[in-house]
Amino acid sequence: MVPLLLLPLLWGGSLQEKEGYNLGVQRLVRVQEGLCVHVPCSFFYPWRSWYSPGKLYTYWYQRRDNTYNIDLVATNNPKRAVKSGIQGRFLLADPRTNNCSLSIRDARKSDTGTYFFEVERGYNVEYTYQDKMLTLHVTDLTQKPDILIQEPLQSGRPTQLTCSLPGFCQGGRPLTFSWVGAAVDSLNHQNLHSSVLIFTPRPRDHGTNLACQVKLQGSSVTTQKTIWLNVFWWPYLSVPDAPWNLTIGVSFRNVTALKIVQDTSLSILEGEALQLLCVADSNPPAQLSWFRGPPALNTDPISSTPILELPRVGTGEEGKFTCQAWHPLGSQSISLSLSVVYPPQLLGPSCSWKDGSLHCSCSSRAQPAPSLRWRLGGALLEGNLSNESYTVASSSGDPWANSSLSLRVGLSAGFRLSFEAENVHGAQSASVLLLPGMLVSVSRVVPAAFGGAGVMALLFLCLCLIFFCIVKLSRKKTGRRQKVTNDEDPVMSTVTWVSDGSQLNPGPDGSPDLVLPTRDVSPLREEQDTQYASLAFHGRKPQEPQDKEAITTCVYSKIKNTCQ
Repeated sequence: MVPLLLLPLLWGGSLQEKEGYNLGVQRLVRVQEGLCVHVPCSFFYPWRSWYSPGKLYTYWYQRRDNTYNIDLVATNNPKRAVKSGIQGRFLLADPRTNNCSLSIRDARKSDTGTYFFEVERGYNVEYTYQDKMLTLHVTDLTQKPDILIQEPLQSGRPTQLTCSLPGFCQGGRPLTFSWVGAAVDSLNHQNLHSSVLIFTPRPRDHGTNLACQVKLQGSSVTTQKTIWLNVFWWPYLSVPDAPWNLTIGVSFRNVTALKIVQDTSLSILEGEALQLLCVADSNPPAQLSWFRGPPALNTDPISSTPILELPRVGTGEEGKFTCQAWHPLGSQSISLSLSVVYPPQLLGPSCSWKDGSLHCSCSSRAQPAPSLRWRLGGALLEGNLSNESYTVASSSGDPWANSSLSLRVGLSAGFRLSFEAENVHGAQSASVLLLPGMLVSVSRVVPAAFGGAGVMALLFLCLCLIFFCIVKLSRKKTGRRQKVTNDEDPVMSTVTWVSDGSQLNPGPDGSPDLVLPTRDVSPLREEQDTQYASLAFHGRKPQEPQDKEAITTCVYSKIKNTCQ
């Protein structure tokens, strides 16, 4: 063997490879501090078994700082010792396969330098490949750790995260791991200093940061990587801290009124516009759809967007509206029961004479059900009352309310009776006025914010029209009139009165009978026009006078006219 002290002298000569000797190795290699690197290498030398029967040894030397100071860093010769601090970090491949590859663990700044390879076999083979050298540069550690996550992160399900440092291999300085982040702050301290982290994500962990820090033991070299947690969560998987996040926002009158977080009901005034907004707080965002009633298989939604518009709510929209949220982790729905409210609408009143008493009844439809009352002159009658003069019976069954009144005394010309229905959204009333020989009925609608004396003006107009028609008829028939005695004053045996679709007919005993059919009253309508159809007077037939010699006189047979 040529002493190492003589190598510089040999290098002083030609650097040409000797015939039969060849080395294939990478000339320049860079590695970060603390990491590992593998340098592939192959070599060839002339050898015959009979010529070189000795055992094959290989060597790698380091020449530092471009000087002739050399250190043995790797060899398979057990009789040769390597440089202190190098043991176990530089590893050789099996030279019997002409492999001179070099593996370097836990690279350090002191490993920076030039390396050359030497082969030795018996007394005939001993060669240093000085023409091809390896230059190694050890740089600062900038490599970031890798965090392996079981995807997707699902709320409520334990998840394992693994932190590793690419380029690190076993056998070098140990690594110290630390996990930092709001999602793991509450975990056991020991679990936060392991390369493997097991924790259970929560909905609130979505969007938070989690960092893995790696430090080389015995040095100040530290590197870390921060990731953003993408937690798949659906608040209906029995997660302990998951809130109820499926809500319905209700907006009408251009104001967001409330948010509904569970199945409930909502009342809205008829004719108003309503907007329903469904919101599901989940990750990834849920697909939202609206259904009329509960969603069922093969049922098409009435809206495939989070917003449901109802431009003008009517009684036809009453019922249940359901928002269904579909998510890869499940589905959930929330319902809203919509009810429509409106002011009273009258059916009646209907009045008739029977047994000398006036019997009236009236019904009203409203939501909520209205309160009913009768006004007899200045007296207010409501509920269920009974005495010698009158009987009032009232009942209510949502949305209808009914009331009846029987009057036994106190009927005279100028008598006035009113029926009123009222709820929080408005009121409607109908008045019955007793004129000589007939009943006149007038209805009125009073919104909740209005009232007044409109009925009195309307009644005055009706009386003027009636007086005008009577005077006109009297003038046309003056030639046919005849004198009658004071006890034979003409009376009206039949009176027909139509007021806005209402008709008064004679009862069985010849008394007027008033019937008012149902009328559709809009809750926003403040006034109604009273229309007049026809007015017919039928006189008594000729009567026999007490004095047979007296001339038989017919008061009138029939007077008919139509007032427009």
